[in-house]
Amino acid sequence: MIRLDADVLVIIVARIGDTLLATPALRALKAAIPQGRLTVLAHPKRLEVLRHLSFIDVLEGITKTSAQARGWLGKNRYDLALVYGHDAALLRYALRASAAVIAFSQHDEALNRRLAHAVVEPAEPQHAVLHRLSLLAPLGLAAGDLRLAYCVTGEERAEARQWLDAHACSGRPRIGLQMASFPTKAHRDWPVSSFQELMGRIVAAHAQARFLLLGDKAAAEKAAPVLRAYPRQATLAAGSVSLRQSAALMAELDLYIGVDTGPTHIAGALGLPMVVLYHSAYPGRNLAPLQHPACIMIEHPLTGKSAATTASMADIPVAPVWQAAMDLLARGAQP
Repeated sequence: MIRLDADVLVIIVARIGDTLLATPALRALKAAIPQGRLTVLAHPKRLEVLRHLSFIDVLEGITKTSAQARGWLGKNRYDLALVYGHDAALLRYALRASAAVIAFSQHDEALNRRLAHAVVEPAEPQHAVLHRLSLLAPLGLAAGDLRLAYCVTGEERAEARQWLDAHACSGRPRIGLQMASFPTKAHRDWPVSSFQELMGRIVAAHAQARFLLLGDKAAAEKAAPVLRAYPRQATLAAGSVSLRQSAALMAELDLYIGVDTGPTHIAGALGLPMVVLYHSAYPGRNLAPLQHPACIMIEHPLTGKSAATTASMADIPVAPVWQAAMDLLARGAQP
């Protein structure tokens, strides 16, 4: 059990998607301490995705380097700390700063002995949200709301609408395309040629459709042939707007189509109608947004252990992606 007025720390130093996947656990934790305070320390370059969430009282940045200098003076600042990941520097900081620490079982048995609870990770893969919620099990806490959380402010939404008008992206339906993951996970990318064929099919059915090309600078480079093929229908946002500006633009979409990466988790948190393409090594059953009424998963056809190394996203044909997009647009689903 946990006191209603407990002062709780959660440390999440991870990529965008992994940070968002912990938001159901954060929501459930704050609900258990309505009179207490929830402090979240996240990677300085990722904490933007947690800003303005009502269930986080204090949000600050931390890295494994900065953690080494923290928490040496004074008595315990927190009643309890939860640490995600296996970085010893972050765990040692939590042990200095908190009266009790819960974390996943570490490789260092000496650290495990200092934990209030060393949670053993399941032998079989489970959904990433449920995996993060398992750190709450020693407290007797569970979550009914498994949706990811992201908050777009009114000011951000107004600025996004101005940006879309200024960039001639006011046609409907407005469809966001996330064509690239990140360089070390490029095997999760669907071919640009497949995206181009998909756009052609959508335009044939919806002549006024506009496409917003999302992502970072690497995604912007991949978008070049798409911009040449569809100069009137496609607008480039990738590499030219901040993370929060990109999320605000996404909130104005009628449909999101993308590969498995950070912005896709943001789209799920926003509740956007979405079609997501998953690689066999990272199946959608473990990553797709839960309790989402308008998400269609397109799984790679290969399964089994060998699929993780042999699967190519080019094996996913355009037809099922197009059909999923048409189904969602026909529903008229709104975020």
